[in-house]
Amino acid sequence: MGITGSIAAYKTAVLTRLLIRSGAEVKIIMTPAAKDFVTPLSLSTLSRNPVLSDLAENDSWSNHVMLGRWADLMLIAPLSCNTLAKMANGICDNLLMAVYLSATCPVAVAPAMDEDMWHHDKTRENLKKLSETGIRILPVESGELASGLVGEGRMAEPEAILQWLMHYFATRNELSGKRVLVTAGPTQEMIDPVRYIGNHSTGKMGIAIAEEMLFRGASVTLILGPTYLSVNPAIKLVRVRSAEDMYLACDQVFPETDIAVMSAAVADYRPLEQAPQKIKKTESALNLQLTRTKDILKSLGEKKKSNQFLAGFALETENEKANALKKLAEKNADMIVLNSLGDEGAGFGHDTNKITIFDKQGGVHGFEMKPKKEVAADIVNTIIQLFHA
Repeated sequence: MGITGSIAAYKTAVLTRLLIRSGAEVKIIMTPAAKDFVTPLSLSTLSRNPVLSDLAENDSWSNHVMLGRWADLMLIAPLSCNTLAKMANGICDNLLMAVYLSATCPVAVAPAMDEDMWHHDKTRENLKKLSETGIRILPVESGELASGLVGEGRMAEPEAILQWLMHYFATRNELSGKRVLVTAGPTQEMIDPVRYIGNHSTGKMGIAIAEEMLFRGASVTLILGPTYLSVNPAIKLVRVRSAEDMYLACDQVFPETDIAVMSAAVADYRPLEQAPQKIKKTESALNLQLTRTKDILKSLGEKKKSNQFLAGFALETENEKANALKKLAEKNADMIVLNSLGDEGAGFGHDTNKITIFDKQGGVHGFEMKPKKEVAADIVNTIIQLFHA
């Protein structure tokens, strides 16, 4: 475990204790700046191993090459903005960076920084560089920051990091080498330059699925409608607005896809004509003539090969099971994920969801109300089970 100079370093004492209790063997490397926030003595006592900081100490040399070969995983927590920049650009000026650059094991990082630093373009760029080399980036949390501001940038809590590690070692690389397409969010069908037909989808469910697929080792393309949510930089992101945009993007990516999950809330209708200028309000009623948008799920179902897996979503308000099964058959999908607006806490905008999955073999997989990240894991687990069946 690498610890860098961040106020969040105080959490590493708890994290170390949790790891040891879980049966892990932990060796710790601190940057010089990290010692200002947590003491090597505390961490060496908790980890039951000497804490390393310098390449040479007391006439002995810290073998950074062997450290990077010894570990099953290298975790840098907290990852400061400074160390992030060094990792992204290969700067080797301390023991931690020497171990990182010579490590043959997988690497994961838990960033910690102030909100403005977290959202800075250079930080985004550096995170993208790390992700492109296969480094796992744990999500930051939102809350009170050292600056006194409230926002994104908090390092994940020790319990959340432990849960991530347990999940990682249980499921890593299940989808290694697989190419996955996910759609998420709403579409906007323009009436005029300032108005559109849309829905309340935020894209939370689809983004959670894309990130879970990435976690399992897949190469993920996310085609995302208009939303305010951020996406893991390791995911190939294609932003679209209309149903037609999403259809064209899916049509281009799908032929090279192993698994496709169509979770976007695509508009079924669009205005037949889009006004070139803003429609002015008058005393008379406004009548819009609508036409059908392309059925993306059905289109992909018609093109689907025997080695491809296609999953769709059904959001229903009545005759839920019947409508989901009808969609499963008509779209030539391999499974349909049903969620109901009748379930409180499920559907658009919520952080939770309750789903039932129907597969083409006649299987029914029911799940309780859960946070959407856990729902995403249930969906991906079911896909893996059916894909390899």
